[in-house]
Formats: sequence, structure tokens, C-alpha cells
Amino acid sequence: MEDYLFEIQLKVRDYECDIQGIVNNAVYQSYLEHARHEYLQSKSISFKQLTEEGKILMVSRIEMDFKRSLTSGDSFLVKLKIARQGIKLIFFEDIYRFSDQALCLKAKVEVIAQIDGKLSRGEIFDTLNL
Repeated sequence: MEDYLFEIQLKVRDYECDIQGIVNNAVYQSYLEHARHEYLQSKSISFKQLTEEGKILMVSRIEMDFKRSLTSGDSFLVKLKIARQGIKLIFFEDIYRFSDQALCLKAKVEVIAQIDGKLSRGEIFDTLNL
């Protein structure tokens, strides 16, 4: 079993589906982003406050492997864990359909930081106690 740090349950809304009746591939990025923000909030880290302090966290790369489709009304879990890799913080995020625990998506999201307009060496990730 995966050793996740955080999970959040969400539900597919009708307008997130395409003409085929499945969640549009671009919508999955929103689910992943929402989970990352909620994770930071659970650690008492305000994304807004970091930005106001000149600490900009940004995605530099996303890899998504689609396994199964979600459809309107499906409840699902976004689960995540993190690792450091050089200047990057890596979020490993998986989406599971709630009803049958089927793996729907595996993602790897690489995040970098800019501090006061300059690319960080990643030290901010250590100070955030993630």
C-alpha cells in the first residue's frame, strides 16, 4: 500500500465532462492543484501569504498517466506524497474512484520556487516543513 501524506475526497461535476461523458483530461490538473493547495493549508501554509512574501511556488512539469475514466457524479480521492529532488519538490498524486477504489490517474508534478524574482535552490521547501 502506498504511503500517502494527504488525501481529499472530491466529486465530478457535470460541466467537467466532455461530449463522451467522461472528465475532460485538462480538468484532472485542476483536481491535482486543488489537492496540493489543500495539503499546504492542512500544514498551515498559506499559498496566498507565500505569494505576498515574494515566494512563488510554480509547476515546472506535469506527467499524467490516465488509467480509467471518471464520469459525472463519481466521487473520488486524490492522494499525494512528496519528495525532494534537487531544486524541485515532487508531488506524486494518484486519483482513485471512491466506489471501487479503481486507480484512475497517476501523476508526477514537479514544483520549483522563485524567491524575490530569483530561482530558488529549493531551500524554501525545507523551511516549509512539508
